[in-house]
Amino acid sequence: MNQTDTLNYQRIAQAIEFINANFKRQPPLDEIAEHVHLSSFHFQRLCTDWAGVSPKKFLQYTTLSYAKSVLKQSSATLLGVAAETGLSGTIRLHDLFVNIEAMTPGEYKNDGKNLQINYAFYDSPFGKYLPGVRLKGFVI
Repeated sequence: MNQTDTLNYQRIAQAIEFINANFKRQPPLDEIAEHVHLSSFHFQRLCTDWAGVSPKKFLQYTTLSYAKSVLKQSSATLLGVAAETGLSGTIRLHDLFVNIEAMTPGEYKNDGKNLQINYAFYDSPFGKYLPGVRLKGFVI
Protein backbone atom coordinates (compact mmCIF):
# COMPACT_ATOMS: atom_id res chain seq x y z
CA MET A 1 0.00 0.00 0.00
CA ASN A 2 1.17 3.50 -0.71
CA GLN A 3 1.13 6.26 1.90
CA THR A 4 -2.28 7.63 0.87
CA ASP A 5 -3.87 4.17 0.99
CA THR A 6 -2.37 3.57 4.43
CA LEU A 7 -3.73 6.88 5.71
CA ASN A 8 -7.18 6.19 4.23
CA TYR A 9 -7.21 2.70 5.75
CA GLN A 10 -6.35 4.16 9.16
CA ARG A 11 -9.08 6.80 8.83
CA ILE A 12 -11.73 4.21 8.01
CA ALA A 13 -10.54 1.99 10.87
CA GLN A 14 -10.79 5.00 13.23
CA ALA A 15 -14.26 5.82 11.92
CA ILE A 16 -15.45 2.25 12.44
CA GLU A 17 -14.09 2.28 16.00
CA PHE A 18 -15.82 5.64 16.60
CA ILE A 19 -19.15 4.38 15.25
CA ASN A 20 -18.92 1.17 17.30
CA ALA A 21 -18.15 3.14 20.46
CA ASN A 22 -20.82 5.82 19.89
CA PHE A 23 -23.68 4.21 17.96
CA LYS A 24 -26.04 4.57 20.93
CA ARG A 25 -25.82 8.34 20.40
CA GLN A 26 -26.48 7.94 16.65
CA PRO A 27 -23.73 10.41 15.68
CA PRO A 28 -24.37 12.37 12.48
CA LEU A 29 -22.11 12.11 9.45
CA ASP A 30 -20.48 15.47 10.18
CA GLU A 31 -19.34 14.32 13.62
CA ILE A 32 -17.88 11.04 12.35
CA ALA A 33 -16.10 12.83 9.49
CA GLU A 34 -14.71 15.44 11.86
CA HIS A 35 -13.36 12.66 14.09
CA VAL A 36 -11.19 11.43 11.20
CA HIS A 37 -10.34 14.97 10.01
CA LEU A 38 -12.22 14.87 6.72
CA SER A 39 -15.08 16.78 5.15
CA SER A 40 -18.42 14.99 5.21
CA PHE A 41 -18.41 14.69 1.43
CA HIS A 42 -14.91 13.19 1.25
CA PHE A 43 -15.53 10.86 4.18
CA GLN A 44 -18.80 9.61 2.64
CA ARG A 45 -16.98 8.65 -0.57
CA LEU A 46 -13.97 7.20 1.22
CA CYS A 47 -16.08 5.06 3.54
CA THR A 48 -18.18 3.71 0.69
CA ASP A 49 -15.02 2.86 -1.28
CA TRP A 50 -13.20 1.21 1.62
CA ALA A 51 -16.00 -0.35 3.69
CA GLY A 52 -18.39 -1.08 0.84
CA VAL A 53 -21.26 0.78 2.53
CA SER A 54 -22.05 4.36 3.40
CA PRO A 55 -21.36 5.58 6.94
CA LYS A 56 -25.11 5.82 7.55
CA LYS A 57 -25.66 2.23 6.45
CA PHE A 58 -22.73 1.05 8.60
CA LEU A 59 -24.28 2.85 11.59
CA GLN A 60 -27.62 1.21 10.82
CA TYR A 61 -26.04 -2.28 10.64
CA THR A 62 -24.22 -1.67 13.93
CA THR A 63 -27.40 -0.45 15.60
CA LEU A 64 -29.42 -3.37 14.22
CA SER A 65 -26.87 -5.91 15.42
CA TYR A 66 -27.03 -4.50 18.94
CA ALA A 67 -30.84 -4.25 18.83
CA LYS A 68 -31.04 -7.94 17.90
CA SER A 69 -28.95 -8.94 20.91
CA VAL A 70 -31.09 -6.82 23.25
CA LEU A 71 -34.35 -8.15 21.75
CA LYS A 72 -33.34 -11.71 22.56
CA GLN A 73 -33.56 -10.91 26.27
CA SER A 74 -36.91 -12.15 27.54
CA SER A 75 -37.76 -8.92 29.35
CA ALA A 76 -36.95 -6.64 26.39
CA THR A 77 -39.68 -4.33 25.16
CA LEU A 78 -39.62 -2.57 21.81
CA LEU A 79 -39.64 0.83 23.49
CA GLY A 80 -36.78 -0.23 25.74
CA VAL A 81 -34.76 -1.57 22.81
CA ALA A 82 -35.31 1.64 20.84
CA ALA A 83 -34.09 3.71 23.79
CA GLU A 84 -31.15 1.38 24.46
CA THR A 85 -29.95 1.63 20.85
CA GLY A 86 -30.24 5.42 20.67
CA LEU A 87 -33.20 5.47 18.31
CA SER A 88 -35.87 8.11 18.81
CA GLY A 89 -38.71 5.62 19.13
CA THR A 90 -40.25 2.33 18.15
CA ILE A 91 -41.09 3.60 14.66
CA ARG A 92 -37.39 4.09 13.90
CA LEU A 93 -36.65 0.62 15.30
CA HIS A 94 -39.44 -0.83 13.16
CA ASP A 95 -38.16 0.93 10.02
CA LEU A 96 -34.61 -0.26 10.69
CA PHE A 97 -35.71 -3.91 10.92
CA VAL A 98 -38.07 -3.78 7.95
CA ASN A 99 -35.56 -2.01 5.68
CA ILE A 100 -32.66 -4.34 6.47
CA GLU A 101 -34.20 -7.64 7.63
CA ALA A 102 -37.64 -7.47 5.92
CA MET A 103 -39.27 -8.32 9.25
CA THR A 104 -40.52 -6.34 12.20
CA PRO A 105 -38.69 -6.30 15.55
CA GLY A 106 -41.60 -8.29 17.03
CA GLU A 107 -41.25 -10.97 14.37
CA TYR A 108 -37.53 -11.15 15.09
CA LYS A 109 -38.13 -11.37 18.85
CA ASN A 110 -40.54 -14.27 18.22
CA ASP A 111 -37.89 -16.08 16.14
CA GLY A 112 -39.88 -15.57 12.95
CA LYS A 113 -42.85 -17.59 14.15
CA ASN A 114 -45.54 -17.60 11.42
CA LEU A 115 -43.21 -15.65 9.10
CA GLN A 116 -44.10 -16.25 5.46
CA ILE A 117 -41.53 -15.88 2.70
CA ASN A 118 -42.36 -16.41 -0.96
CA TYR A 119 -39.46 -17.72 -3.00
CA ALA A 120 -38.50 -19.21 -6.33
CA PHE A 121 -35.38 -20.51 -8.06
CA TYR A 122 -34.02 -18.51 -10.99
CA ASP A 123 -31.13 -18.94 -13.39
CA SER A 124 -28.49 -16.26 -13.65
CA PRO A 125 -25.13 -15.96 -15.42
CA PHE A 126 -23.58 -17.08 -12.11
CA GLY A 127 -25.83 -20.10 -11.57
CA LYS A 128 -29.14 -20.60 -9.80
CA TYR A 129 -30.22 -18.18 -7.11
CA LEU A 130 -33.03 -18.16 -4.61
CA PRO A 131 -34.62 -14.76 -3.94
CA GLY A 132 -37.19 -14.46 -1.20
CA VAL A 133 -39.88 -11.81 -0.97
CA ARG A 134 -42.16 -10.71 1.84
CA LEU A 135 -44.83 -8.07 1.83
CA LYS A 136 -42.45 -6.06 4.03
CA GLY A 137 -39.46 -6.34 1.70
CA PHE A 138 -36.89 -8.41 -0.11
CA VAL A 139 -35.13 -11.23 1.75
CA ILE A 140 -31.61 -12.27 0.84
